[in-house]
Amino acid sequence: SENSSSSSSSRVGTVGAETARATMVDTESLGGGAPRLKAGEVDLGTSIMAVAFNGGVVLGADSRTSTGTYIANRVSDKLTGVHDRVYCCRSGSAADTQAISDIVRTQLSNHATELGRLPAVKTAASLFQRYCYEYKDRLMAGIICAGYDEIEGGSVYSIPLGGACIKQPFAIGGSGSTYIYGLCDSMWRPDMTREETRNFVKTALSHAMARDGSSGGVIRTVVIDKNGVDRDFTPGDKVPFSF
Repeated sequence: SENSSSSSSSRVGTVGAETARATMVDTESLGGGAPRLKAGEVDLGTSIMAVAFNGGVVLGADSRTSTGTYIANRVSDKLTGVHDRVYCCRSGSAADTQAISDIVRTQLSNHATELGRLPAVKTAASLFQRYCYEYKDRLMAGIICAGYDEIEGGSVYSIPLGGACIKQPFAIGGSGSTYIYGLCDSMWRPDMTREETRNFVKTALSHAMARDGSSGGVIRTVVIDKNGVDRDFTPGDKVPFSF
């Protein structure tokens, strides 16, 4: 789920341990010792997705951000560019994932300057993994990193909570993803065209948004290939599936 709070970045060490411990929700009753949401922190259910096709990738996400049962933002953008042809889908704490994506963007820019060429998608995914793993006990961040490079073409990497890094033909994440695993398995094909892949992403996300009460709003997609980036916006009343 996507969560926004200006204070949640304190988990990276900007406040004392005692202060952080005092404001953190009791995690023992939730079945784990890792930090979760703070009391009163913005909590957004999320549906994010990325799919590789022959020559590029398509990323997509819903747009709902909420604080408890209150929808704080109906049209938030969860697709974040970290370089010219590399994007990430963010789920978890918005403060945490925005901070991580900012750091990765800076480091990737420096890396590309030193190389004298565009960076590999795998390099960006490795940077995301580094921070998600190193600070896994302080951050709530689930990332899907995808893009296009001359080495691997279109590629998708999933970095879930805990900091693993897994290359997949397609990846889904967020609270809404639990409703569409079967749908994605039945619809996905390795030989899909650019438009078929984009339609697949929109259809899967619209089903997740319909079933998951914490996901909703509009659908944003990004197609990345050798020609660059093409963003698309689908309003809520034009999504492929709804009740």
